[in-house]
Amino acid sequence: MYQGRSELLPRAFFDRPATEVAPDLLGCVFWSAGPDGRVAVRLVEVEAYEGSLDPASHSYRGRTARNAVMFGPPGHAYVYFTYGMHYCANLVCRRPGDATAVLLRAGEVVEGNGLAAERRKVQRERDLARGPGRLCQALAIDRTLDGTDVCTAGSPLGIGPPVDPPDPAAIRTGPRVGITKAADLPLRFWLAGDRYVSAYKGNGPPPALGPTAS
Repeated sequence: MYQGRSELLPRAFFDRPATEVAPDLLGCVFWSAGPDGRVAVRLVEVEAYEGSLDPASHSYRGRTARNAVMFGPPGHAYVYFTYGMHYCANLVCRRPGDATAVLLRAGEVVEGNGLAAERRKVQRERDLARGPGRLCQALAIDRTLDGTDVCTAGSPLGIGPPVDPPDPAAIRTGPRVGITKAADLPLRFWLAGDRYVSAYKGNGPPPALGPTAS
């Protein structure tokens, strides 16, 4: 059981390709801490974005004011606003200039459930952080936290190792959600059978292309 631990993942964890970092983030605990309290989620679904090699990545066409954090050092949060209504949080990977990152798609709230429910204006516990926009709303993440270091003690955002590491056989891969370019690449990773994984926007259940190679 999660009991408000604050152990942080080292920066070296993120100094790897996003495709390696992404499955290793499953089960990790990501949190935000502010004046009104702390909310933490156990990550159950993520997506990798591979910078200049990936047409779906925000950094594919180069550096802009919006995506500048992606070009910086690993272990920082890249936060963007989308559809005129939602924030999404990513964690930057690899060395400065590579501009790769992992999108945090869904999680189970394991600390601060009442605060998360108040922010989300819902009571159904399963839906508190089930989807990237909901996750950010539950954790009160917006553009003011863009560039936040998640590997330093005292930061408003942090991420620690899993309390109970998931079974590698439970990790699945499949197409990413809500994109039109490179949509067929199996760069979404999730925990099979976990009730907190977001609803797939295609026809039928999330396509499972099998366990990861790791």
